Amino acid sequence: MMRQVNIAILGCGTVGTGVVRLLLENGDIIRDRIGCTLNLKYVADIDMDKDRGLTLPPGVMIPDAASAIADPTVDIVVETIGGEGIAKQLILDAIGKGKHVVTANKALLAKHGNAIIAAATENGVDLAYEASVGGCMPIIKTVRESLVGNRINAMIGILNGTCNYILSKITDEGVVFQAALAEAQAKGYAEADPTLDVEGQDAAHKLAILSALAFGMKINFDDVYIEGISRITPMDIEFAAQFGYRIKLLAITKFDGRAVEARVHPTMIPFDNMLSNVNGTLNAISVSADAVGDILLYGHGAGMMPTASAVVSDMADIARNLASDGAGRVPVMGFQPDKIRTIAVMPMDDIVTNYYFRFDAMDRPGVLATIAGILGKYAISLKFVHQKGRKTNGSVPVVMLTHHAREADVTRALSEISALDVVASTPMLIRIEDDDGQE
Repeated sequence: MMRQVNIAILGCGTVGTGVVRLLLENGDIIRDRIGCTLNLKYVADIDMDKDRGLTLPPGVMIPDAASAIADPTVDIVVETIGGEGIAKQLILDAIGKGKHVVTANKALLAKHGNAIIAAATENGVDLAYEASVGGCMPIIKTVRESLVGNRINAMIGILNGTCNYILSKITDEGVVFQAALAEAQAKGYAEADPTLDVEGQDAAHKLAILSALAFGMKINFDDVYIEGISRITPMDIEFAAQFGYRIKLLAITKFDGRAVEARVHPTMIPFDNMLSNVNGTLNAISVSADAVGDILLYGHGAGMMPTASAVVSDMADIARNLASDGAGRVPVMGFQPDKIRTIAVMPMDDIVTNYYFRFDAMDRPGVLATIAGILGKYAISLKFVHQKGRKTNGSVPVVMLTHHAREADVTRALSEISALDVVASTPMLIRIEDDDGQE
């Protein structure tokens, strides 16, 4: 007899509604693929009267999440509430009652994941979170399962569709940041308060999870360097293009065997880098590993149905485990729990990369020599110098690209240059990721 796996979905907002839709509309094909029936036992949401366009059997929609968790017949609890408050408590309650849990809550996992993972391990239940990073891109499954035979060296990705849409608009139409943001909000791609997205926090949540998953370390969100896109101008994007680069908000993690780099910031990447051609609201992530080389995953990182697809994938995996008594078959973070280590995150001051600088410098003799002299004082070697553009209030943009330099040296040099009376505004700094790694 085919096994029935009972599901309780907590929260019926955008993602929860999408999950319910998939179970109702594609339940037959899911059943035929996994050999189990995913039975929607409960949908718990305090807003019982909201029209979600769903037709549910009597008794399925309930207002009380706690009662759904308490039902001993529920096998899998799906948390789609979001946030770090009630969602955390409900997940821990479900784990404590022996329920397997699926969540899309990247902020919760980034900040409290270590405790939640420990609880799941202690209680012998599965915790699945594919939808927390990259929407429908199967990056979690890829790292935990497909790349199990590899040492992962680096992961570099576009992990926030809002920022990618805004940067694409600035690039394609030359509009300023605020105008691009307003359009993103009008189309529903950005929240009314877009801070988490445009200041890089959302991408950093995802990067903290990926770093832990890739390198077998504890989740360490507080050590991720975060910088948003609000200072990026059409001028910078135009200059970047002249040098053969596009600007993207990248989430970057690398491991050299001693320390992990974990940083989110605007980055210039060459035109021939596949990530440079990922536009609009799409996400992508490149993984570099010793056996497979480089692979790229690409797709919708958010949205009702792409995210719901990832949630249902997790539910199917757990259902298969239940059918074969295989709970815990794949460790939550890809490594056996006793092999998870504390690995140092490299301080941003120690990062070595190439840089783009833009100075608004007064159009006077000797200014370039003065700026170059300060950079030289801090062992920052220049690859290109470009002075071109319309004079504004007596200043002109001076653009410089460097060879490899250390972040701490760059910070000190720019601080000294900012204090010059011939520099009209705070210098612009954008880091560069070159595929060839040449200095």
